[in-house]
Amino acid sequence: MNTREIKVQKQGWIPKKERIWLIAAIIISALIMLYELKGLLQLSLSTLHSKQFEHTFKGFGSNARIILFFVLAYYVLLRVIKLRILKGQAKVKKWLSTLLRFARKWHTPAAIIAIAFIIVHTVAVFMYGFKFDVGNISGLLSLLVLLPVPISGLFRYQRMDRKWHLRSGIAFAILFLIHSFL
Repeated sequence: MNTREIKVQKQGWIPKKERIWLIAAIIISALIMLYELKGLLQLSLSTLHSKQFEHTFKGFGSNARIILFFVLAYYVLLRVIKLRILKGQAKVKKWLSTLLRFARKWHTPAAIIAIAFIIVHTVAVFMYGFKFDVGNISGLLSLLVLLPVPISGLFRYQRMDRKWHLRSGIAFAILFLIHSFL
């Protein structure tokens, strides 16, 4: 065994400095899902097929969209900071690196919370009535592409993902943008 494998075995799946934020995000996500799903299950059938309920499940999707824009900002900042135009712009690069550190720290916890809103949005859509139209199909496709993203993110912590997290994340982002702007 080389030293890298020994270090990976000692550290666990998630680094200690990020573990508390991830646990907090998982708890917040679980509370959001339990509270909202409990509320959805208590609605009457007449409410489930009303315009008001349509605004409700679109609100869950909007919350997820706002959080996902923040999650995707991490990748945008990574690309921007590497631009040749910024060569020699020390103040701009310093400001961008501060933003990048902030986005990196909150990338995973925000993504976990966004997934909770996506799950509640999906359940609410199926309760409202799933129709085979472009909006619903694009949402279902983006949900299917989203499934490997958190799993490959776990492998990303161990540097074992071979860029699957980035590739599946980009595929999800494209489908998510199509779905959210239809």
